[in-house]
Amino acid sequence: MPSDFVLTVSNLCKSYHDLVAVDGVSFAVGAGEIVGLLGPNGAGKTTTVNMILGVLEPSAGSIVIDGIDLQKHRSAALSCTNFSAVYAALPGNLSVEENLRVFGLLYEVPDVARRIEDLLVRFDLVRFRRAKAGVLSSGEQTRLTLAKAFLNRPKLLLLDEPTASIDPATAREIRATIRAFAIENASAVLWTSHNMYEVEEVCHRVLFLSHGRVLLEGDPKRLPHENGAANLEDLFVKVARERLHAGTG
Repeated sequence: MPSDFVLTVSNLCKSYHDLVAVDGVSFAVGAGEIVGLLGPNGAGKTTTVNMILGVLEPSAGSIVIDGIDLQKHRSAALSCTNFSAVYAALPGNLSVEENLRVFGLLYEVPDVARRIEDLLVRFDLVRFRRAKAGVLSSGEQTRLTLAKAFLNRPKLLLLDEPTASIDPATAREIRATIRAFAIENASAVLWTSHNMYEVEEVCHRVLFLSHGRVLLEGDPKRLPHENGAANLEDLFVKVARERLHAGTG
């Protein structure tokens, strides 16, 4: 594959005894590109993301992040990766500022104090700097997890429902921030969401997973019409209900 791909996933598999959760998934995400990873519950999205994050070990296949083989050089690959997920809340007994400082030190972020100040401003968290993360609203916690995800200026950014519980105006600003970051930093973004309007607006490409395989791939604005659906949401429903038996594209 071309050398400008930040993330390359090749023939990735994950099995649990007789259950095949991910079955030969291959895709790549380029520098500055935002790719949506879509599919119904149980399609294999979370398992795929957890393997990319090094949380799960693949049964087969390979993952290369910014030219680094994850299985051979796990620490180096993950040092240029970060993520934000609605299910991965930060320690609630630490303040907003303390959380960012701890993770900044873990990622060995240069000039971490200045980086934290920049992110507090960028994600409108200045007034919450001393508030415990556990008492923040769900939208404020989402903004904090995004600030954490930006700390080390990752080459690979994985986002799960990155605007969950956020008002529409702020969500628009966050989408713009993510798009600008991907371009300015030449980073790859893998985006999972059930908000098809947002996916269509933000993503350059989408991958639909079904039964652990890539079922469809393409431009989110053209893909629905190519598969007999009025829009991306209708295509999502069609994939979930009918389990289309199309090629991987």
